[in-house]
Amino acid sequence: MQRTPHRTPTRPMRRALAAATAATGLLGLLTALPGAGAAAAHAETTETSATVFYYTKTKNWSAHNLHFAPDGGSWTSVPGVPMEAACADWVKKTVPLGTAAGLQATFNNGNGVWDNNAGRNYALGTGVITVKDGVVAHSDPCAGSGTGTGTNTASVYYSTATVGWTTTNLHYKPDGGAWTTVPGVGMEPACTGWVKKTVDLGAATTLRAAFNNGNGVWDNNNGADYTIPTGRSTLKDRALVPNAADPCAAEPPDTTAPTAPTQVTAKADGVAVVLTWVPSTDDKAVTKYQVTRTGGTKGTVVTDVTSTVLSEPNLEANTAYSYTVKAVDAAGNTSAASAPATATTGVEPPAAPAGTPLGTDPRKDPIYFVLTARFNDGDASNNRGGGQHVKSGNAANNDPMFRGDFKGLVEKLDYIKSLGMSAVWITPVVLNRSDYDYHGYHGYDFYKVDPRLESAGASYQDLINAAHAKGMKIYQDVVYNHSSRWGAKGLFTPTVFGVRDASWSWYYDEKNEGFEYDGLTVDPKSGKSYYNGDLWSTQQPSGNTCVDWGKATQYTSPEGYRIYNCQWPSPTSGMFPKQYFHTCWIGNWEGEDSRSCWLHEDLADFNTESAAVQNHLIGAYDKYIDMGVDGFRVDTAVHVPRTTWNRRFLPAIQERVTRRFGAEAAKNFLVFGEVGAFVNDKWNRGSVNHSAQFFTWKERKEYSADDATAALEMYAYENGAGVADQPTSTNAFLDGNSYHAPDHSRFSGMNVIDMRMHMNFGDASNAFANGKDSDDSTNDATYNVVYVDSHDFGPNKSSERYAGGTDAWAENMSLMWTFRGIPTLYYGSEIEFQKGKKIDCGPTCPLASTGRAYYGDHLAGDVRASEFGKADSATGQVADTLAMPLVRHLQRLNAIRRAVPALQMGQYSTQGISGQMAFKRRYTSGGTDSFALVTVTGGATYTGIPNGTYRDAVTGDTRVVTDGNLTVAAPGKGNLRVYVLNGPGRIGDAGPYLK
Repeated sequence: MQRTPHRTPTRPMRRALAAATAATGLLGLLTALPGAGAAAAHAETTETSATVFYYTKTKNWSAHNLHFAPDGGSWTSVPGVPMEAACADWVKKTVPLGTAAGLQATFNNGNGVWDNNAGRNYALGTGVITVKDGVVAHSDPCAGSGTGTGTNTASVYYSTATVGWTTTNLHYKPDGGAWTTVPGVGMEPACTGWVKKTVDLGAATTLRAAFNNGNGVWDNNNGADYTIPTGRSTLKDRALVPNAADPCAAEPPDTTAPTAPTQVTAKADGVAVVLTWVPSTDDKAVTKYQVTRTGGTKGTVVTDVTSTVLSEPNLEANTAYSYTVKAVDAAGNTSAASAPATATTGVEPPAAPAGTPLGTDPRKDPIYFVLTARFNDGDASNNRGGGQHVKSGNAANNDPMFRGDFKGLVEKLDYIKSLGMSAVWITPVVLNRSDYDYHGYHGYDFYKVDPRLESAGASYQDLINAAHAKGMKIYQDVVYNHSSRWGAKGLFTPTVFGVRDASWSWYYDEKNEGFEYDGLTVDPKSGKSYYNGDLWSTQQPSGNTCVDWGKATQYTSPEGYRIYNCQWPSPTSGMFPKQYFHTCWIGNWEGEDSRSCWLHEDLADFNTESAAVQNHLIGAYDKYIDMGVDGFRVDTAVHVPRTTWNRRFLPAIQERVTRRFGAEAAKNFLVFGEVGAFVNDKWNRGSVNHSAQFFTWKERKEYSADDATAALEMYAYENGAGVADQPTSTNAFLDGNSYHAPDHSRFSGMNVIDMRMHMNFGDASNAFANGKDSDDSTNDATYNVVYVDSHDFGPNKSSERYAGGTDAWAENMSLMWTFRGIPTLYYGSEIEFQKGKKIDCGPTCPLASTGRAYYGDHLAGDVRASEFGKADSATGQVADTLAMPLVRHLQRLNAIRRAVPALQMGQYSTQGISGQMAFKRRYTSGGTDSFALVTVTGGATYTGIPNGTYRDAVTGDTRVVTDGNLTVAAPGKGNLRVYVLNGPGRIGDAGPYLK
């Protein structure tokens, strides 16, 4: 999984801990408002000073200082110059600027507490300036602050809830009088969401008015102005209410409790219980429910939840539990308890027996890639939204990030089989730990399967065994490069500073000595599964290496909270010991530091040259090998030195598979690495160390016995040798028309994802041309894993799921299923799922709007498949999914590929062939001799081929070749011809493209 860093190492913390909302509401621009001309003329004069007003109410400091520097000038001495009282909640200071056009400024209380705009200083202009809660505007907040002394007055309340302004001005003209000078008079805060102003009208009974934020944004009622009478008026969303009630009048206290929850139902499933109930009602709103559980050896447990469902896994077996539920509103009023609901758990299902890898040639098996947590939900009790559930927008969609699971995948293995796919690549299964970890790449406990993916009777072992029973392989995504930002359990986990003051108590959980994080179980104290109380401490831990642990910094979070040293994981703070983790930020993606520094703050970079780290990871992944997985997809492989792969990790995989299952199983255990080379040249900007094919080779010389030294020596040697000196291979190529035994003696043990084809799949012919150009520098490109798009990128490093059109998709598939390599399909591409949608935007948008959306709705219903590429039966929505044109195209492609060994394992050649995407392939082994001529979309002529009878697997057309030549007409976009020497003829029925 490739990630682009967004962190500046000099900042202690760049992560938004809570969403900041910004309502814009540009209600209309002032066009010909009376009095505007004078303001415009005034604006053209050159200011030689600035009067800075600073809002005091939020900070509540006892003193206020302005520390500033005129543009091009020097800063004042710390703490700056004192500011004086201006009016209620404001202080001010007028400073001379000379010829400067503005000033840089910060504010402080004279005692070390600063408002420096989160480290960026304030850029202020000239004239009258206000700074309020980080927002700079231009108006005098104290102008016209009196209440009026004339006969008539008008009190105007203006709602800021929609416009989102932090400064509001009233620009007005009494009937028969003159307009105020733009921008008018500042309005004062009245209560949350409202500002007010009382103005003297003299003998007038109305006034004309417009409102603005002092910075050029107006609400002038679409140019018609507002006519406001005497007395109290309110204005909200352009609706004027004369003689209105005071919107800030204190509401009577809420003393009404919600109704008691009803229809509480408890249902046991093994050692799990799912509790549901009908929502309560309240005169205001219910904010949470308190669930009380009794029974078992742990006594009474009270858990707070905000939904009307509580899932409790891992309870005691054969135990009766009783539940009652109370509703609570915002005022703390609590309902009576519901009627109790009871459930008795059963027994925990016995552990499934260890599996055995299928052990067949991986090139036979097209791969279907799923994000397990987003594919199909078989068990709602393990769904979890995490700390970003609301901020991301997932809560509004009732779409928790952890939604799909192994049970859902087991239930839809027949769907994948009916597509014709015989291998399933799943995202990492280890226990993750971050705010948004559904994808699996933030590993925390590498020895534990994430419970959010497992269910009673549907463990990871159950999934492996179920897939094998259907003749399907499981490829597990593995990560050797990094852990989560909280380190790796059993190796090293940092203790960070967790002051639980008024600013941070909402984020830091109270420590619960009897609770251990597993991502699933809800902590009774906090009511959260994403518990972090075991990570935080207000006392410096023994053996701490983090510099200035717990000291306040000059930085604040986006919410304005003070940040402390060692509060947030950082490689450069001394928080992570060098024995286990690298201690630098990446600076150059094509430099040596890309292999030895952090890529992102969520990815603590392992010191993979440390024996302790190597042993920790090898031991963890041995566990999954023993379970019988069929291969590993290696995440971020390029960020671990090749010497470390070749010395440690790859031999360990081979040795373990051989010891457990034999040499043939080890030979066919597919390891394919992600080497993110996102360029169109053969060698990644000339750097062999950062090119995919480089990782398919053993080392060419001996290096130091020390792994860290050896990594540097190898990097320097290979980059110095350059591209011309790299080894070459003919393993993917025919010798004329003949297949030859491949030479794998220099093979490293790692195959690769074909990044070059992936990059160029915006057009199939480009992917074909670029892909084969790199094959002579790859140990054996017939093992390349080939895909159009994935969970990270579309072609040409696009951040959207492929949207080239159905015809183009069909053409891409026709090429992938007949050219060398192992065709791979990202879940849902068979129906162009989420085409054109942003693949990943983290928690800044709902998953439902991205390329990682939940797919299970398209699989609703039942499907059964006893053979690959065909559904025996299908009902419900899944039947409609299987009827889609690309699905039918995929099914037939798989049928043809499965019937022609040359298309699975054959070497290829383009010699003696004309045609844009035309080639010949042959595979010979024992009694098998398979020879095929392929052309995709366009026509082709083949010369110098063996004589004999050729039959097209698509149309059944038969050609007898006597002179070594065969010409094929263009079949059309997405279509192809596969003439097989002594072949079986047409395979399958004509479809939307293969016809």
